Amino acid sequence: MVFLGPALLVYTVFMVYPLLDSLRLSLYDSAGSFAGLDNFRTLLGDAVYSDRFWNALKNNFIFFLFHFFVQNPVGLLLAALLTAQGVRGQNIYRTVIFLPTTLSVVIVGFVWRQILSPLWGINESALLGEPSTVLPTLSLISVWQYVGIPMIFFYAVLISIPRDLIEAARVDGASGWRAFWNVTLPLMLPTLGIITIVTFIGNFNAFDLIFTVKGALAGPDFASDIMGTFFYRTFFGNQLALGDAAMGATVASAMFIIILVGLLVYTFSWHRRVATYEF
Repeated sequence: MVFLGPALLVYTVFMVYPLLDSLRLSLYDSAGSFAGLDNFRTLLGDAVYSDRFWNALKNNFIFFLFHFFVQNPVGLLLAALLTAQGVRGQNIYRTVIFLPTTLSVVIVGFVWRQILSPLWGINESALLGEPSTVLPTLSLISVWQYVGIPMIFFYAVLISIPRDLIEAARVDGASGWRAFWNVTLPLMLPTLGIITIVTFIGNFNAFDLIFTVKGALAGPDFASDIMGTFFYRTFFGNQLALGDAAMGATVASAMFIIILVGLLVYTFSWHRRVATYEF
């Protein structure tokens, strides 16, 4: 406790207390009177808030699915290439691929906004200006920046798998794909689950990239709006409306509940099945 005390104190003051206080604030109205669950009813039922909430939630799931179905497979492919025999300069490639992860999201958003500008960028079409393309474009920019994280996870697992297992499968007549599916993939399932839940939490806390490229309104016509930008507008206000701390805390509490549900699903479904399989 002597060694854990300082870290526990800092974590409590800067993480636990703000979280609990936000949950408390969501139960009060803007005047400071206790309102119970009225704020949540307003968030889910009032047209002023509910349309934006459901739109942001849908966009956030799309944002997450892009990372799950693009970032993770690409990260696995890169890790497999870096662990392949005969590849020279593996350390250099690994560093270059992971380097964007260390960059500021603000810098990444600004640079890509200039690159994709229809006026002076390499892109003649308005990928960031069309409602149908802005969210996929921003999702792929985020994938480009963070693909190094799953790559490193998968790389660590692949180099730890004994080569004898793969060679034994090949001796038994298994093809490369068959050996991967029956030997390598089952050993990677725990890591895949960890990457998935980390990606889920990170995506539902995302804010910087959307705000840097499209601003608080997450245009055009809220097509790139996610829970983070919706919370920012609700709490701090914008050109269209004044901020409301109580409703902002309600949005933050809704984000916490969504992330908590995702964690519970992972814990009682994926994690338990993988633990059973390993046993």
